[in-house]
Amino acid sequence: MTRGCFVTGTDTGVGKTLVSAALLNTLASHYPRVVGMKPVAAGTVVHGSGWANEDALALRAASTVRVPPGLDNPVLLPDPLSPHLAAQRAGVVIAIAHIVSCYQQLSQLADAVVVEGAGGFLVPLSDDTTGADLAQALALPVLLVMGLRLGCLNHALLTVEAIRARGLTLLGWVANRIDPAMQAQDDNIAFLRRRLTVPLLADIAHSPEPDARAITLTLPPA
Repeated sequence: MTRGCFVTGTDTGVGKTLVSAALLNTLASHYPRVVGMKPVAAGTVVHGSGWANEDALALRAASTVRVPPGLDNPVLLPDPLSPHLAAQRAGVVIAIAHIVSCYQQLSQLADAVVVEGAGGFLVPLSDDTTGADLAQALALPVLLVMGLRLGCLNHALLTVEAIRARGLTLLGWVANRIDPAMQAQDDNIAFLRRRLTVPLLADIAHSPEPDARAITLTLPPA
C-alpha cells in the first residue's frame, strides 16, 4: 500500500520544500521507492533546454523514483505569484481532478509519495478553489510546517483549525526557526506542543543555507 502525505505551511516561505525533501530522505531509509510531488508550482528557472520550478527540482533530487515531469509537477506556471493569479496570466485552469489523477499514477510507481502544497493551506488556486480543496480531494494526512516568526502561533492554530474542519488528519508538525532574531522561540514551540496534541516531528535550527539531507524527521508509527 502506497503511503502518502500532504505538506502544508503556516505561510509561504516557511520551509515546506526543505521539510518535504527531508521527509523524502527519511522515508527512503524505510522504502525503496519514494517520490515527491509539487502539484502546483508558480515561478520557473531555466533547466536544461526548458523551464522548471526550483521546489519541484528539489523534490526530484530527494526522490528515488524518476517520473515524467507532468506527473510530479502537473501545473507549472511561469510567474511567481499566488497560483490563481499566475494561472490567470498563463491562461491555465488548475483542475483538481487532473492533479488527483496524477497523484494516483504516482502512487502506482512508488511506496511513498510526499505532496507539497503551494503557499499556505487556503492559498487560492482559482476564484472558487483553494489548496485546502486539493488536500481534501487527495484525502491524505497532513504535515504542518510552522515557520518561527512573529505571528506564527496565530497562523499555526488557524491552519490546524482549517485542516481539521476539512475532516483531514493532522499527522504532526515541524518547527522551522526561520527568523534568528525572534524572541522566546522555545516558549512558542512549547506552547504549540501543548495545544496541538500531535507529535513534533522535527525542530530545525536556523541556517543561512539549510540542507535537507542534514534533517531527520521522527516518523509517527503509522
